[in-house]
Amino acid sequence: MSVLNFDKSSLGNLEYSLQREMLSTDRAGGYMSTTIVCCNTRKYHGLMVCPINVEDENSYVLLSSLDETIIQHGQAFNLAIHRYPGIYEPRGHKYIVDFKYTPTPTITYRVGGVLFRKEMLWIHSRSQLLIRYTLLDAHSQTTLRLRPFLAFRDKHSLSKANMYADGHSYPIKGGVKCRLYEKFPWLHMQIDTENEFIIAPEWYYNFEYAEEYRRGYDWHEDLLTTGYFEMTIEKDKPIIFSASLEEVESAEKLDSLFEEELARRSDKKDFLTCLRHSARQFIVRRGKNAEVTAGYPWFGRWGRDTFIALPGITLTQGDIQSCIDVLDTMTREMRDGLFPNMGSAYNSVDAPLWFFWTLQQLEKQVGAQEIWNRYGEKMKDILRAYRRGIGNVIALHTNGLVWASNPTHAMTWMDAVVDGKPVTGRDGYQVEINALWYNAQCYTLALAKKFKDTRFVKEWTAEPEKTKESFQKLFWLEKEGHLADYVDDHGPSLFIRPNQIVACSLDYKMITESQQLAVIDIIKQHLLTPKGLRTLSPRNPLYKGRYEGDQPTRDRAYHQGTVWVWLLEHYVKANFDIRGERYVTRAEDILAAFEEDISSYGIGSISEIYDGDPPHAQRGAISQAWSVGALLRIQEMIESYKKPRKRKTQK
Repeated sequence: MSVLNFDKSSLGNLEYSLQREMLSTDRAGGYMSTTIVCCNTRKYHGLMVCPINVEDENSYVLLSSLDETIIQHGQAFNLAIHRYPGIYEPRGHKYIVDFKYTPTPTITYRVGGVLFRKEMLWIHSRSQLLIRYTLLDAHSQTTLRLRPFLAFRDKHSLSKANMYADGHSYPIKGGVKCRLYEKFPWLHMQIDTENEFIIAPEWYYNFEYAEEYRRGYDWHEDLLTTGYFEMTIEKDKPIIFSASLEEVESAEKLDSLFEEELARRSDKKDFLTCLRHSARQFIVRRGKNAEVTAGYPWFGRWGRDTFIALPGITLTQGDIQSCIDVLDTMTREMRDGLFPNMGSAYNSVDAPLWFFWTLQQLEKQVGAQEIWNRYGEKMKDILRAYRRGIGNVIALHTNGLVWASNPTHAMTWMDAVVDGKPVTGRDGYQVEINALWYNAQCYTLALAKKFKDTRFVKEWTAEPEKTKESFQKLFWLEKEGHLADYVDDHGPSLFIRPNQIVACSLDYKMITESQQLAVIDIIKQHLLTPKGLRTLSPRNPLYKGRYEGDQPTRDRAYHQGTVWVWLLEHYVKANFDIRGERYVTRAEDILAAFEEDISSYGIGSISEIYDGDPPHAQRGAISQAWSVGALLRIQEMIESYKKPRKRKTQK
């Protein structure tokens, strides 16, 4: 039985159902997202949210929602649900008797003697949404009315009633096309059966999005409907509605298109199949580029997130080609040793160093020769760029350690900024940056030696030992029994943060086994939760245990106690490196703690973050690439350590 079935008793409880959001993507930058009862609670929700051209990094809400009304004997039953000030109207959720996520989001309604099913399907690789309506049971002539609500705005903004929107609907075969503003493409809405479109342009005011209110943003929107479709629907004769940026030449073929696309969908029947399906949704292909969307619904491409998430969301499923395609896209955009981080901003000191880590994981699939041939020059370019310094913000000092400092930007993954000042700036030598730097040097040298790049070997062979010696001297806190989070001109930061676990999880490590055990122990004592690692010890006076409120308030908590899932991968890896197969059972327990989470918040996926305080509520983006990737990597580690045990048992 599917883990993502919801029955009538659950769906009728709005406190329950509005906290469960679904997501479908077209793998080309577009998506559909709303709650499981189709009541939008975020400005990012919509049935059709997509870029308007291949070059555009932004996505736009075109079709916000589609109200379905069943009409019998002149009586209308609106199956939709919207929130307005002080009221939900209509309240169509009371007719829902079932919701299924697999193979595609499907809702079943019962209205008196009418049993009615809606199946929503995003077409892969192009911006087209199909909705199939089936009348499963009825005893009288039944009419179906479909009223589209249009936004035509950037997903980060909100639509407001205005005199410039074009409320006209222009006839096309099987339906109409609309375009509220000239800069947008046409939205083609077509139906594969005879229908009538009743022209009735009207603004609906003050749709409320409760999640935006909780996040401290404007939460009221006006939407325009240009009219509605009406048609007769007969029992067991499905009707297909299509919304697309391109006109469908033959609306009669929508049914076969729906069946073909549905057959390609995976069966998301359990925790791991849900994770694998979710992982594939982060890979976005636009033209010749393949990119990783960091998280849905509001993140775009982030360089750092790309490299950290990539092995988990691709290689754990054997998708070597997507991994290579993303790496090739990123390396084409490399500039002065840096990769673009958020959009086209080159402001991340760690993204290039995570690139080496990603290559180490890829090497296990394609071999060292392929890595060196394809990426060797880029690897050397990055190391040399760091050595000569990048701008005035990244420098390699004579002690072999990387120093990163920027007064207005936080250059590590702890990158929240409030009022123009980083919340956790960590200027100086950062623990994970220098652990990654050592790993990058050692890995590149190992490949250079293997493939006889004598010039590079001669140039770099003494560097890693210099880094290691300085790292041990500056970062190890003997009295405290852990690594400093960073070291600046005033000395080491004694804050207990999770960044030090990276120094224990990489292939090339600078600290001893006893030091690794001490770090693992301190993290377990202060930072480990069932949902990931806290970003700061609760004993620290700066600790924030809940991630809520307006953006400045949330940003102050983002890396000051909030729990992050992606760090668990490195915690588990560090434990496996020390304990081997003895850690399998504990790793399985860590993974199992997330099984219940795929049926709440962002169903079928794992959220970006959790509260630091129990009960560790899910927060942030409903589906995050490096969260999903981390759990798939943990599963991969578990399986790899189980194999020797199985072989031994067989003997």
